[in-house]
Amino acid sequence: METKLKITENYNHTIYASFIGYIVQAIINNFAPLLFLTFQKEYNVSLDKISLLITFNFGVQLMIDLLSAKFIDKIGYKISIVVAHIFAAVGLISLSILPTILSNPFGGLVVAVMLYAIGGGLTEVLVSPIVEACPTKRKEAAMSLLHSFYSWGQAAVILLSTAFFVVIGISNWRILTIIWAIVPLLNGIYYAIVPIETLNKEEEGISIRQLMKNRVFWLMVMLMICAGACEQAVSQWASAFAEAGLGVSKAIGDLAGPCAFALLMGSARVFYAKFSSKIELQKFMMISGGLCLISYLITSLSPYKVMGLIGCALCGLSVGIMWPGTFSISSLNIKGGGTAMFALLALAGDLGCSLGPTFVGFMSETLNNDLKKGILAAIVFPIMLIGGLLILKNTQEKNCKTFKNNL
Repeated sequence: METKLKITENYNHTIYASFIGYIVQAIINNFAPLLFLTFQKEYNVSLDKISLLITFNFGVQLMIDLLSAKFIDKIGYKISIVVAHIFAAVGLISLSILPTILSNPFGGLVVAVMLYAIGGGLTEVLVSPIVEACPTKRKEAAMSLLHSFYSWGQAAVILLSTAFFVVIGISNWRILTIIWAIVPLLNGIYYAIVPIETLNKEEEGISIRQLMKNRVFWLMVMLMICAGACEQAVSQWASAFAEAGLGVSKAIGDLAGPCAFALLMGSARVFYAKFSSKIELQKFMMISGGLCLISYLITSLSPYKVMGLIGCALCGLSVGIMWPGTFSISSLNIKGGGTAMFALLALAGDLGCSLGPTFVGFMSETLNNDLKKGILAAIVFPIMLIGGLLILKNTQEKNCKTFKNNL
């Protein structure tokens, strides 16, 4: 009883639950892609249809981002985050059951993905404000760690799933899906016990209408779309690409492809969190965009399997800063953007997360079912990101000259 009371009063437990919340988000976004080729073979589903699963996942999360602000404050953070975890668990359980019992297996996959995507969308919206509302010290460090936990969760999903497939067998993937569903179930209970505060409403910033008239805001939207697309275009397809595109075994492919991607992405985020005061962010993002472009070219054009896997890993290193970096640049360049700006940028990021891998899937299907060519076509996203940063730099220089001339 004492332990329970301690948990109910200790906000460190709230932060721990939030760390696990991002692991749940990693399970939702990264477990199914490990099974894309299995779905293709077992249910006779084409690559372009499989790419629609990615679209539904991030599309539903995007809609939840858009709608949740209207009902979360009314329902409350605690009920909302617990419900999010229930949806995540039910969706994962459905993934193992519905395709088998329904006459249309693909329809079963879609329903399961949409269910856990609701949980993922709510979790994404809620976890950061829950941590921000905690009356704890070193909040910035906690938030930085929180942001990196998605990457560590992604690596854990790949490592543990790969170990399961090697030892137990890929044919038993449904058992593993149920096991992963236990994580959101238990964390939902954890969230129900820990103390959760609500953020006080801050003063409203500039209106959405004013944002829409701001050219820099639309530039930030483009950067955010590109950030999400750059990250997920390779991340979502890395397992299938390593197995089918490079011809390596599933175990080696998952460890050297998506797992290395996640570890390096997390390392980049921790590195930035630690040295952000010494880093010129826009230069760092420009370098990251260039590295991302190079990684896409290595992944898609190299005739050597090892180089293809190195390309996947380098992509993870390059995209780590893009999402949080765009938020920081937006905050610096659009004063008074407030909650509306960050909500709309989150929507843009989710749109990119859906657009990138969907584009790769459709291009691969169009170009003779070749994932290498699909990933090559996706170089448009890092190119657009670099272009957007150059436009921003030019705009800042013009504004600086105008300011000096007016003095």
